[in-house]
Amino acid sequence: MFWEYGKWIIPEGAALCSSYSCIKRKEKTRLELYHGYTSVCAQKARLTLAEKGLEWASHVMDLNGDQLDPAYLKLNPNGVVPTLVHNGYVIVESTVIMHYLDDIFTEPPLMPRDPLDRTRAHLFKKLMDEYVHPACIVFTFATANRVPLANLSKEQRDAQLAKAPLQRQSEYKRAAVEEGLGSPMGKEATKSFAKLLKWIQESTERGPWLAGPEYSVADIAATPYMVRLEMLKLSRMWDDKPGVAGWWKRIKARPSYQTAITKWLRSEDIARYEKLNDPWTEVSKNLAAEARVGQ
Repeated sequence: MFWEYGKWIIPEGAALCSSYSCIKRKEKTRLELYHGYTSVCAQKARLTLAEKGLEWASHVMDLNGDQLDPAYLKLNPNGVVPTLVHNGYVIVESTVIMHYLDDIFTEPPLMPRDPLDRTRAHLFKKLMDEYVHPACIVFTFATANRVPLANLSKEQRDAQLAKAPLQRQSEYKRAAVEEGLGSPMGKEATKSFAKLLKWIQESTERGPWLAGPEYSVADIAATPYMVRLEMLKLSRMWDDKPGVAGWWKRIKARPSYQTAITKWLRSEDIARYEKLNDPWTEVSKNLAAEARVGQ
């Protein structure tokens, strides 16, 4: 199912396939991705598609309300991106999409072969999904995305945030806008990003990539959050971590980075991040306070 000429279309032949094995046997395949320009989760899906060398149809969304359109909510009840449609079958959640694509299109493999490396890849994805992604919401809505919500009255802001199916994310946004990076949630977000950087540094002491000798879903999962830190002028967070800097240089040298990240950065998005007030003052205070706690 996809949006075309003002209506939702089910691809011809989609109903002929009723099983996972049937999808795998199809000689012709149609991949469609509903995504946003700077969405970190959409970036994970695009990186996976790029690393696999797959062609796909783009349905880009502005995420200013179109993700809550009833028609889109039928595809993705969470009202978020990305959503992958493969021969008429809908797959949601970026981590699930990464694994789905790796299962269906097996070359090059993006999951490590060694069991311990596979375990590390799973742990990195868990860190992203449970800690770093909420932290990213807080950082972003306390800075680059703050103004539209901050300019609303509290009643208007509450009404807008109440529309989202994922109310936990709405709470992150509300706290970020109303309380800022110095809030308890802002401090917790700083701690989560610091943990990510610590894990990357430790991984690079064993090899070039995060979960073994080869690039994997672990590297894909972490990349968009590093993009966001850099866009938020927070690359200083890894000034004392040469392993992170080296890994980041290798990531940005991969062709998939240009295809999945750089290509989709519009001038207006870059300008929005460039004009934000430097958040380093608050973030550095959070880091210093956490360091004192750890002493």
